[in-house]
Amino acid sequence: MARTIGEVAAEIGMSADTLRYYEKIRLLPASSRTAGGKRLYRDQDIARLRFIQRAKSVGFSLNEIGKLLRFRENPAKSSRGVREIAAKKHAHVKEQLALLHTVEAELALLLKICRGDSDTCPILTTLDGNTTATKKRTPK
Repeated sequence: MARTIGEVAAEIGMSADTLRYYEKIRLLPASSRTAGGKRLYRDQDIARLRFIQRAKSVGFSLNEIGKLLRFRENPAKSSRGVREIAAKKHAHVKEQLALLHTVEAELALLLKICRGDSDTCPILTTLDGNTTATKKRTPK
């Protein structure tokens, strides 16, 4: 049963603009149209959109999703290619997590040095690049 763009958007929780964009960048094949020009989506289009949603939810970019979709269309002997894409994504996520842990530790340290009860803020002076939070400037 074919559904309109509005029906599909409501069903899967995507905007109609997103559906049009996915068609424009060829993540979604060109939809069939009614005589009045309204887009119509089939069950396999909706399955493809759900695949895109799940892939996005685990962090794949639209470019990576395009590659995965091509593998999905021809799954024979695609395991290695899919694994390579997933392994690169995994490594990237691990790098991001390491960076976030560093940022979290730096923020925790900044919060320890600033009690919020003085006229100066060591956080601001640290972010300004001053090595000492209480460094005073001498007038010229």
